[in-house]
Amino acid sequence: MKETAAEVTELQQLLDAAYQRSTEHLQNIITDSRRLDAGELVRVLTGMCTLNLATVTARGEPRISAVDGHFLHARWVFTTSGSAAKARHLKVRPSASVSYVDGERIGVFSHGQVETLTPDHPDFAEIEAHLTKHYGSSPSSWGDDIVYYRLQPTWMVGYAFDKKAVLDQADTPER
Repeated sequence: MKETAAEVTELQQLLDAAYQRSTEHLQNIITDSRRLDAGELVRVLTGMCTLNLATVTARGEPRISAVDGHFLHARWVFTTSGSAAKARHLKVRPSASVSYVDGERIGVFSHGQVETLTPDHPDFAEIEAHLTKHYGSSPSSWGDDIVYYRLQPTWMVGYAFDKKAVLDQADTPER
């Protein structure tokens, strides 16, 4: 967990506001007993999470693909090749949706704006160090045009069908 107390507070405010703006249908599924709060999310979203990333083509057609996501400082970060379709989409239309779903166990759904992180960005070194430690090599070394992204969420909800089991698993030493 790399989140500061201020980041967890900000995330909780985002989660509360998103839930309040959600439809009755979603609120009937993500009941209070299944809703993950900010502190719980940062406990369970450790390591690499395969994210479903939705972007939009120039013709307004949705496209979905998968990326390796990491939840750092209460934001999703991920990389891809600059030649990937998703990178072309995000360059001109940075709005995106991201979901992390692990069966019925957990679901985290986010919408927002994706920012490109270049080596001169103040957070780049920390993100690159985290990814390098996780993968054993820097994503920058994987190709000529690797792009780093971070989703700045404007809406996010977290769900666990059996919240106690998810939180108990997050607290096991193997993790």
